[in-house]
Amino acid sequence: MKRPTITDIAWRAGVSKGAVSYALNGRPGVSEPTRERILAIAAELGWQPSNAARALSDGRAGAVGLVIDRPAHTLGIEPFFMQLISGIEAELSEKAEALLLKVTEDRAAELETYRRWWAERRVDGVILVDLCEDDPRVKLVEELKLPAVVIGGPAGKGRLSGVWSDDASAMRAVVDYLAALGHRSIARVAGPAEFMHTALRTKAFNAAARQRRLDRVQTVHADYMGEAGGQATRRLLAGTTPPTAIVFDNDVMAVAALAVAQEMRVPVPERLSIVAWDDSALCQLVHPALTAVRRNIAEHGSHAAALLLRLVAGEPIADVECSAPTLATRGSTAPPPRA
Repeated sequence: MKRPTITDIAWRAGVSKGAVSYALNGRPGVSEPTRERILAIAAELGWQPSNAARALSDGRAGAVGLVIDRPAHTLGIEPFFMQLISGIEAELSEKAEALLLKVTEDRAAELETYRRWWAERRVDGVILVDLCEDDPRVKLVEELKLPAVVIGGPAGKGRLSGVWSDDASAMRAVVDYLAALGHRSIARVAGPAEFMHTALRTKAFNAAARQRRLDRVQTVHADYMGEAGGQATRRLLAGTTPPTAIVFDNDVMAVAALAVAQEMRVPVPERLSIVAWDDSALCQLVHPALTAVRRNIAEHGSHAAALLLRLVAGEPIADVECSAPTLATRGSTAPPPRA
């Protein structure tokens, strides 16, 4: 079926295309009865404004961009991104804005995507995730004058505004909880070392361990995928002094670790306690259910989208700290075995 145009509306209404344009855009130049008749015909024909035409007239694309520099299959595995995107979409749908999502294979491709989107007027602004030390994306969007909001912070985001939660306090709470149970040897399977939120959690983990004067703590890095998390767990449990508790930087790695522990006949939580970061249905469906740090990820996405739309509209914006993370204690944690 042919997409209705302004010409079709003008023909049905018996007026000029200019009159139709005035009516549809709420501008003076036509009488009120004529405006109402034109709007009624437009609705009857199912006419919708063209984003491309709008971009030419007012410079707005009606869309915001999100680039995820991860393997594409991770989107279907890791609940974090589904929750984040649902929060973004919830805010954008209320404003009749679209989300343009792209997965890239490396950082260079991500940077090129921002350049192309801005040159082609594909998006009005972008949301940045997985901030790194001296992140080249921050410099690029500032040079392009491309409106951008960071999910992360508060450090390392340049002059950009950000949305984050207090990961440092959450990590301290995890260490304090495990130490209170009696654990003296705690390991952590973290995400990629280059991510700023990984470094922030590592710093908080080490500081809390020192404060609690724990005997042995260590951090190893993985890529958030179950295979890497399982391999890291196997190496830790096969060591000469295996930890009695392991903290994971996401739920997927924690679930994989539970399977590895069962495979190696290391009972959870009798000999090994497991804590996951970012609670999800995965954490609650396994047995035993996993103790997990609970953050409102959808809230992060919603706040980021709202900030970006205000920035695009020329309004002043400020950083947003989301609700504080909490620790949901479940069956995967218990006091360590007695010596």
